[in-house]
Amino acid sequence: MSIPASLAELSAVLGQLAAAASPSLVSVRSHRSVSSGFVWGPGLVVTADEALAEQGDVAVILPGGETVVAQIAGRDATTDVALLRIERSDLPPLVLADGPAETGGLVLVIGAQDGAATAALGVVFRVAGAWHSLRGGDIDARIELDLRLRRNAEGGVVLNAAGRALGMAVFGPRRRTLVIPSATIKRVATALESHGRIVRGYLGLGLQTVTLADSQRTAVMVMSVDPKGPGAAAGLFQGDILLAWDGTEVGNFRALLRSLGPDSVGRAARVTIRRGGETQEVQLTIGERQGT
Repeated sequence: MSIPASLAELSAVLGQLAAAASPSLVSVRSHRSVSSGFVWGPGLVVTADEALAEQGDVAVILPGGETVVAQIAGRDATTDVALLRIERSDLPPLVLADGPAETGGLVLVIGAQDGAATAALGVVFRVAGAWHSLRGGDIDARIELDLRLRRNAEGGVVLNAAGRALGMAVFGPRRRTLVIPSATIKRVATALESHGRIVRGYLGLGLQTVTLADSQRTAVMVMSVDPKGPGAAAGLFQGDILLAWDGTEVGNFRALLRSLGPDSVGRAARVTIRRGGETQEVQLTIGERQGT
């Protein structure tokens, strides 16, 4: 049975896309973890933070099988982006595209295993606007793929049918395959290269969403207080209930954490609280979270 010319042509194009991207794809090995990554700049590799072990040595297997030692330049768990440094500046960086993904469009995830490229074909299942990850990271677009992603391909690059790099393939909730968009990678990797971390606001408060008995609306209760943190300096105590933040009702603690981006550090916020049945207002100056 002969193969229709259109399918043969599609197969050839997909093979060409994989071949063109493969010189920029690497394997990443850390303690009990194997994933993929891609060359982002001279001596710099981007990979999925979630796939990177918390401790131990990191190595990168280059196209062709050579293994080199890697150092973690920075990592951001909230956007799942990690940046590695290697002593090799001769590898071609992958060019990330700025254009949006299209629902129903074909995509190819190119990863690497032991110095050779891997590939998986799928479609864009859903595209939505900017969103916040469960860990509070700002993701420029929600791109979900209908594609089976192997564990060692996490951190690989997602190409559309035109060969444009839409971003990095990662596992989302319930093992869904998500894309960290190119715009997010550029923003985060640039900051990691310069500072080794992403600056984020810090309240010094352990928070939990609660339902108010008198109104059935939700608010946020202070469960713990860092004695040296901004919350303690503002006079907040365990058991205080945060009702509003700069005049806007606080419905849950995740929504509050989303306001603690890089631009929030050093800003004074007006916080409406309930304490002992009485409502009052305090001023809180947002601090800077230490560490990655």
